[in-house]
Amino acid sequence: MTNHPFGLRRPHVAVGPERLLALGDAVFSIAMTLLALDITVPDGLPETEVADAVADAVPTIGAYLLSFFVIGTLWLVQHGLFRLIATLDRWLLLLYFALLATVAALPFPTRLISEYGETTTATACYAGAIALAVALMCGMYVRLLVNPEVAAPETSRSLLKVEIRHGVLLVLVFATSVPVAFYSPTLAKYWWLLATGTRLLYRKPADQEK
Repeated sequence: MTNHPFGLRRPHVAVGPERLLALGDAVFSIAMTLLALDITVPDGLPETEVADAVADAVPTIGAYLLSFFVIGTLWLVQHGLFRLIATLDRWLLLLYFALLATVAALPFPTRLISEYGETTTATACYAGAIALAVALMCGMYVRLLVNPEVAAPETSRSLLKVEIRHGVLLVLVFATSVPVAFYSPTLAKYWWLLATGTRLLYRKPADQEK
């Protein structure tokens, strides 16, 4: 057959970056909204038990804020990434759909870590999900680097390399926290704080600010 469904075997796909980004915005917003649905307290509590119920919800609120920040950061990064994309090919499309699938599923590891945050399984699952999301985003930058035809004309290779190195560092932080979680789930969570310093190591060059 010469007709390939969805255009996945063609060098470029029919959908444009703008329409795909609009779909991504919807997925990100739904995922962020779903995070808040787990923040609840039991109905019909007497006044004396309300404070305890709110206190019990603190881990859920913490997990919500953490994941909201993570998803929000990924959303901002994807908009910066799409400014560098001139046209889509099948690899960019597949990587982005895999990213959206991961983001849409993030409420699950978020709920795990809010309810079973002291366990190795919950901590490792959460770290693995974040590492996968960042790796997929990093893969899209790599695709722009190895296939300049799909990148916008003004895209700098040095800028792409900076973003790739930063993405690799983030993946390493979350991926290496998985074995740490088998030793101590609490230590693994502190390990994630290393992610805050990765951007400082690879600031955008001054000649790329424009």
